[in-house]
Amino acid sequence: MGTVGTALSELRSAQKAAKGVSLYSRFVNRPVGRYLAAGAYALGLTPNQVTLISALFSFSAVAGIALGDPSWSLGVLVWLGLAVGFAFDSADGQLARLRGGGSAVGEWLDHVVDCAKITALHAAVLIAFYRWPDHFGTRTEGWLLVPLAFQFTAVVTFFGGLLTEKLKPRPAPGVPAPQPSTLRAVALLPVDHGVFCLVFLLLGAGQAQFALAYSALGVASALFLAAFLTKWYRELNAVRR
Repeated sequence: MGTVGTALSELRSAQKAAKGVSLYSRFVNRPVGRYLAAGAYALGLTPNQVTLISALFSFSAVAGIALGDPSWSLGVLVWLGLAVGFAFDSADGQLARLRGGGSAVGEWLDHVVDCAKITALHAAVLIAFYRWPDHFGTRTEGWLLVPLAFQFTAVVTFFGGLLTEKLKPRPAPGVPAPQPSTLRAVALLPVDHGVFCLVFLLLGAGQAQFALAYSALGVASALFLAAFLTKWYRELNAVRR
């Protein structure tokens, strides 16, 4: 174990590249995760324990969406649970790097929890739309297809991105990381999980406000998926040449 200050100092020089990361993750989630990782390091926690803490916050919020009565207070609690869970999701990897590197089982656990969270979140919204059609303005059955479509795009994006990173050749040692693009970081905000969490603050709003905001992010997710698939295909196709 070490002090929080020492851990923070070491973590500042052990950050992942910012290329392809949205402004929220770069300037909010990663810095918060850095403090959580430093605190976990001082307490002697392992990365896997931090991953499980992330899962506890995230799935508590998911349960609230599916089982709670929609209200402004529930929206705040759900957003807080998801946001804190997302920050701990950043912290586990930072803690692993601080401790000298991650493990295969740690990476496996992290990805399994992430995939389960993505799937469960949209399933919970589907349940909420079904349970409270008058509040959410989802009385027609077509609304129930929206969370299913959103879930589809989210899972394919997660799996496609993960597999692409595994199949792409790693950069040669000593090659500097490419400089991040501010324009790209702004453009990626609609598909950042931290921004997605914010929509749940509208759980208490009536007149389909939550459903419309959620649907708008779903449309953005589908558009970005098409762009991502095109980009990933071209990158991997170039590797064969």
